[in-house]
Amino acid sequence: MSEQPVRARLVDVAERAGVSKATVSKVLNGRQDLNVRPETRRRVHEAAEALGYRPHSGARALAGASTHALALLVPALDNPTYVTIARGAYQRSRELGYLSLLAEDFDGQEADESFNDLVQEGRVDGLLIASARPGHPLLKALRASPVPHVFVNRSVEGSERNVTMDVARSSVTALDHLHSLGHRAVGHIAGPPGITPSDTRKEAFLRHAGELGLSAAPVASGDFTEDGGGSAALELLRPVDADGHPPVTALYTSSLAQAMGAMAAIRSLGLRVPEDVSVIGNDDLPVAAHLHPPLTTVAMPLYELGTAAVDALVAAIEGAPLRDVVVPTEPRLVLRSSTAGPAEPGGTP
Repeated sequence: MSEQPVRARLVDVAERAGVSKATVSKVLNGRQDLNVRPETRRRVHEAAEALGYRPHSGARALAGASTHALALLVPALDNPTYVTIARGAYQRSRELGYLSLLAEDFDGQEADESFNDLVQEGRVDGLLIASARPGHPLLKALRASPVPHVFVNRSVEGSERNVTMDVARSSVTALDHLHSLGHRAVGHIAGPPGITPSDTRKEAFLRHAGELGLSAAPVASGDFTEDGGGSAALELLRPVDADGHPPVTALYTSSLAQAMGAMAAIRSLGLRVPEDVSVIGNDDLPVAAHLHPPLTTVAMPLYELGTAAVDALVAAIEGAPLRDVVVPTEPRLVLRSSTAGPAEPGGTP
């Protein structure tokens, strides 16, 4: 049996013609507004013909037709927060007649190249970017790209493409709950520095802790994982005093996974949740009700964030002016068993 020929790729044409993939894509899609020399155009067309290259959506691009496909880039598929956002985006895409594609930015460069290929080959109408961070190489590529795109759960200053939630309000909700129980020394487990929602949440935590007059409001940073939450919790819970009491009586985490790690860290020190240390986590997901003890959370409108992001992106595709969007649904306290009043009389004024 003879082997099937390998289909030529856009990168193969670029290498043969000695130009970038972006130049190949734009030349083959008939863009006349480019400052490309006739000789370069000729080389691109000759290379494509020699290799038998056919753009996936060339005909549709030339006709100005839509692919009716959107792509969502998330930082981690094992993070249930982004699974919920993706579910909202997927459902809304279906309702609007779009196919939704999902990619994981697990090592940056590979995801960037995959997304660039989707754009340059005309295979998607728009991009939902949930992994934008300072210095991310994809941001530079997007600034030079005409493809419609929005940033989800991230803020890129000046882009007017940000679809976010009121994350500052989540800190206020969590602190008000702990303060009402009598806690006056509360630690916060933030996410990695440079992640916009986490930075905003931390700033709101520190500001509101000052407004409430807390005696202590230390902050430790960690990844949005169980390990990240566990290591940050140990930093906040040490040193334990001679009576076995930690320096804080409650912890507020930036993610549910961090809360799970924090509770494990508390137990590793011989302490109990919530008798010795209360824990409240950001984001309410089904697993929270099945932890031991069930976790008190601040529910964020994650599903609604996904749907709002698709609405904003489709509006941009259809030519609407760009604008930032904040999902109007406010954070909501979900009371379970991981929070209670502090054991120490000194925990109350």
